[in-house]
Amino acid sequence: MTGSPQGVRRGEYAARGDYHRTPDPSWEYYPTYLAKLEAVRRYLDALPPGTRVLDAGCGEGVLVDEYASRLAISGVDVNYESERVAHASLTRLPFPDASFDRALCLDVLEHLAFEDQAGALGELFRVLAPGGELLVSVPNLAHLQSRVQFLLRGRLIRTASELKHPGDRPAGEYIRLAERAGFTLAARRGIFPTIPIVTRLIRHHPQSLAPLHRWLTRLLPVPGWCFLNLLTFRKT
Repeated sequence: MTGSPQGVRRGEYAARGDYHRTPDPSWEYYPTYLAKLEAVRRYLDALPPGTRVLDAGCGEGVLVDEYASRLAISGVDVNYESERVAHASLTRLPFPDASFDRALCLDVLEHLAFEDQAGALGELFRVLAPGGELLVSVPNLAHLQSRVQFLLRGRLIRTASELKHPGDRPAGEYIRLAERAGFTLAARRGIFPTIPIVTRLIRHHPQSLAPLHRWLTRLLPVPGWCFLNLLTFRKT
């Protein structure tokens, strides 16, 4: 399935269409996005066929379409609706308790207001079966370059505009929110340590310097230094 029938299109999807299906190589976070997808695909590939998976805040449903033939995967998004993506909010998921074995929440929580993040994590906890896992990706407000900026100028570097990421937090705060919802942190991985000067070069030349991005991530995968964190939580 290469496209989706017309349905709800709000926000960036109304303006830009299904832009995650063919990401722009000139996008400053292009190599970070590809590295995230590679890690998530490894996670999904390791699941037994028929595993019940929810992709919460899935946008166009790129992974939902890709894994529909092997996994029992469902997608929901508040700004998008299609054949495989239901129009729903993360704070009121339209599923009974314990409906899924695994859940994804990829680059979503930072788009929610602070007061809605705990409710969304609570809903994800509710719809997961006991022993289920939640894979979260979040930009880390306290990445290395941001820490250096705070040390020198007394302010952190936002991961995007305040309108786009109203719920920006350091990754450690997301972890604490998830633990309050009942989850246990099972694994944490960092993508793209933001080395000053080098980071700016990569953001200005994302496609040509993608190999440098990969090398840095392998050499310095310190989650607290990295722009993106992949967090695996378990419902115990």
